[in-house]
Amino acid sequence: MKSQLRIGNGYDIHRLEPNRKLILGGVEIHYEKGLFGHSDADVLTHAIMDAMLGALALGDIGLHFPPNDPKYKDISSLELLKHVNNLINKENYTIVNIDSVIMAENPKLLPYIPAMQAKLAEILGVQVSIKATTMEGLGPIGEGRAIAASAVVLLTT
Repeated sequence: MKSQLRIGNGYDIHRLEPNRKLILGGVEIHYEKGLFGHSDADVLTHAIMDAMLGALALGDIGLHFPPNDPKYKDISSLELLKHVNNLINKENYTIVNIDSVIMAENPKLLPYIPAMQAKLAEILGVQVSIKATTMEGLGPIGEGRAIAASAVVLLTT
C-alpha cells in the first residue's frame, strides 16, 4: 500500500499582558510580559497542534480544548500536544517534519530555540524546525503588543 501524505498549516496569535509567564514551545522565557489566554497561551505549540489537526481535517484546538472549559484553564500546552499527537497516531499517521516560525519584536528568542526544539521533539519524536523573526516595528507584533507563530506539518501513514 502506498503511503499517504498530508500537509497541515497552523497559526496563532496572543496579546502580551503584564503578570503572565511567557511560554513558547513549552519553555519559560524571561520577559516582563506574558501571553494572555485561557491555557498557558503558548502560540508556538498552539500553531503546531492546529497544523497537525488540520492535516487530517480534525478541526482545531478550539474544538478539542474549548476555551470556556475550566479544565483547560492555565494548562500546559505540552499536555494538549500529547493528546493531539495521540489523535494523529490513532489515525495511523506519524509526523515527517515540522517547520515553524515565531513572530516577536521582543524578547530575542534565539537563545531559547534549542530548549524549545528539545521539549517538542521529546513529545513528538521528531526534529522540529523553529525560526524567529521580527515584524520590523509593524502592526501589533511589531509594536510589542502581541506574539504570533505559524507552523507547517507533514504527516504520513
